[in-house]
Amino acid sequence: MSLSTTIKSIQDIMRKDVGVDGDAQRIGQLVWMFFLKIYDDKETEYELLEANDGDYRSPIPERLRWRNWAADPEGMTGDELLDFINIRLFPTLKNLQPAHADRRGFVIRSVFEDAYNYMKSGHLMRQVINRIVAGVDFNKAQDRHLFGDLYEQILRDLQNAGNAGEYYTPRPVTQFMVDAVAPRLGEKILDPACGTGGFLTCAIEHVRKQHVRTVEDEQLLQRCINGVEKKPLPHLLCTTNMILHGLDVPTNVRHDNTLARPLRDYGPRDRVDVIVTNPPFGGMEEDGIESNFPATFRTRETADLFLVLIMHLLKDGGRAALVLPDGTLFGEGIKTRIKEQLLETCNLHTIVRLPNGVFNPYTGIRTNLLFFTKGTPTRDVWFYEHPYPPGVKSYNKTKPMRIEEFAAEKAWWNNRVENEFAWKVSAADIKARNYNLDIKNPHSPDAVVHDPETLLAEYVALQAKIGETRAKLKGVLAAALQGEN
Repeated sequence: MSLSTTIKSIQDIMRKDVGVDGDAQRIGQLVWMFFLKIYDDKETEYELLEANDGDYRSPIPERLRWRNWAADPEGMTGDELLDFINIRLFPTLKNLQPAHADRRGFVIRSVFEDAYNYMKSGHLMRQVINRIVAGVDFNKAQDRHLFGDLYEQILRDLQNAGNAGEYYTPRPVTQFMVDAVAPRLGEKILDPACGTGGFLTCAIEHVRKQHVRTVEDEQLLQRCINGVEKKPLPHLLCTTNMILHGLDVPTNVRHDNTLARPLRDYGPRDRVDVIVTNPPFGGMEEDGIESNFPATFRTRETADLFLVLIMHLLKDGGRAALVLPDGTLFGEGIKTRIKEQLLETCNLHTIVRLPNGVFNPYTGIRTNLLFFTKGTPTRDVWFYEHPYPPGVKSYNKTKPMRIEEFAAEKAWWNNRVENEFAWKVSAADIKARNYNLDIKNPHSPDAVVHDPETLLAEYVALQAKIGETRAKLKGVLAAALQGEN
């Protein structure tokens, strides 16, 4: 049975269980089980590697290790299995008290702090466990590679219930952004709204490919990866994703809200070299969060607060790449002050304007990729309008965005000249526009614009046309009624 077939059969079994309601709960249930299976397979690896240095000691109590209660297909089932999971397994792992130096134990506790067992049938649970045991071996390179691909599909499935801008970032976008900021070995890398870890895994792969040559290099890389996610299920998914990508002890991926800490409390030791992120947009933060920011930047719009935070967290010379909606580019008021701060304290050197549908089917909001370096003010901003591939009018599940589409941007990146997709605007011109960054491609007269004055003029013209149509319709109706009389 293929891995994708195994996942599908597991989800079909879960649909029969009265306790599991909807995709989010099914995925939450699936992921904590996969976490324990993945961790058990990793422990087999640890035992082999550490055999010469002394016996490996699991942070999980012996009776609760996956191999000792789940691996036997004829093992516990029914009420016995349910009681074991609900009364022994979950309470123990949620309240695990690892030794001070036992970083692996802290990871396990953080994973289970907000995990839940939704299944009500021990017999169905045994069927699920047996499928996992028989269908996946994470010590096989092929299975691990296949699961990495399938894992991204699971993440995409989760986004069907997404809201408040919490959407899966397509892999080509994360790959392009990470390649553009080009993190180096030893640089501290952060995603302050890491979700399920897509940007962090791209950063890990980039640094490994370009710079890691020794065991010491790999250890340094693992110490430099940092992420924060406030929601429990994405945090669980991210931690599992990190382990799948070779981070043995991802303690630097925290379950927290970076916006909940006052900006002034982030000091020099919190500064980072590289930030890559897709902060939630379209949503509003809870009451009181905005008071953590200076009065001039106080807003409850999540994406705006993250932009302020990112500017603050970067070291001088630090580089950032982030996804932002069109609303940030043309928005006024507090958004204007934030953009003014951005251009005065950072070199906003590039904005890549993405076409409609990149985040389909989850949202139709148009988005942009902003790239900037902290420490010197902006002189010019380069814009690049990412076109659809030939023959494509929109993206969808069957025609998603592909990494090859960014080849033109990559070729242009280090040799910038104006062309049909690229144009340059001075900081002085942007200031004269009241920091409106929603700038039309001068080589594409049909491009959509969001300039308030232009939109207002179009609105007035449209209202006039509507008035004319309404008057004609009234005339037609009056004539028809007179004819009936």
